[in-house]
Amino acid sequence: MASKQITDRAVNHVWKYPDAKLISLGIGDTTEPIPHVIASSMIDYVQALSTPEGYRGYGAEQGNKELRKAIAQKFYKDTGITDTEVFVSDGAQCDISRLQLLLGSNVTTAVQDPSFPAYTDSSVIIGQAGDFDDRNQKYRNIEYMSCGPQTHFFPDLSITPRTDIIFFCSPNNPTGHAASRVQLQQLVEFAHKNGSIIVYDSAYAVYITDDSPRSIFEIPGAKEVAIEISSFSKFAGFTGVRLGWTVVPKELRLSNGFPIINDFNRIVCTCFNGASRISQAGGLASLSSDGFKAARSRIDYYMANAKILLDAFASLGLKVYGGTNAPYVWVHFPGLSSWDVFNMILEKTHIITVPGSGFGPGGEEYMRISAFGNRKTIVEATRRLESLLP
Repeated sequence: MASKQITDRAVNHVWKYPDAKLISLGIGDTTEPIPHVIASSMIDYVQALSTPEGYRGYGAEQGNKELRKAIAQKFYKDTGITDTEVFVSDGAQCDISRLQLLLGSNVTTAVQDPSFPAYTDSSVIIGQAGDFDDRNQKYRNIEYMSCGPQTHFFPDLSITPRTDIIFFCSPNNPTGHAASRVQLQQLVEFAHKNGSIIVYDSAYAVYITDDSPRSIFEIPGAKEVAIEISSFSKFAGFTGVRLGWTVVPKELRLSNGFPIINDFNRIVCTCFNGASRISQAGGLASLSSDGFKAARSRIDYYMANAKILLDAFASLGLKVYGGTNAPYVWVHFPGLSSWDVFNMILEKTHIITVPGSGFGPGGEEYMRISAFGNRKTIVEATRRLESLLP
């Protein structure tokens, strides 16, 4: 809903100011070209499809075995995760919905507050969420775990009720916070104690610059309580190419001892015909030595953008979070409605942002600023922001 409101307001703004050059720091979409070493692999694969020798039809629903091995080796080398536990998909957001189909409507759910809206929205669609309470802007059957600066962007698990499922994103979208090893150890212990399953979103893990864990499976005991989803979208610039993966460990079992990986495999084989072979060729290339190095250069570029934006908002005397382990800056405007701030920024600077309330009630008074953009545009945005506050 927030994305539609943003689009509508942007369209109205353009009608009002037809000569204004709108800058978008809102949507988390990559902007830099896919590295040639990765794109050329997809071109070669497409050309091969036009030959009798190179043509391929349906592939395995679980993904190309070579790619599954490469993902396990690159991202889970020291965790014990194997290629058979990796399921390649058309993106993390699609896998969120497939996991909801696996989990069903009778489970209880907890989400970070604020957090990526797809966790809550998919819960609504599958029938888990219950009625919406206008007074507190929450769904009655969803537990909202406060993850603001007052709790170091991590829920107070001592007061968090037990739920069947815990959606957890690190680095977090929108706050940019990467959970520490100690925090994730607490989360895994909490899940063990309560018999909960953690659905862990690591889509931005490649942006981590400190020693925070890149995967939940770096934590002992996580394979018995967690599923991890991730993506090539923000890593290799595949937002339009579409490629992701989900890891379901063999150790993760239902209360009756049945392996959850078997059920997820059935969901995948029933609801999915496999990721595009072309996308998978690009994914494999991005995990090669040259491909990974090229993809890393794009990540460094976006993180340099984040530093520029972080400094710009801090220079206005505002409290700024994020921007060090994720390509998002989370800016606090105390006492102000996030939609009012959105309108103020748009009106004064012709810049599109995202109101924090779109990520849950805990996002009120905050704005999410995306560092995905051309450097020249980012610098121009910071120049315009100088006029934001008196």
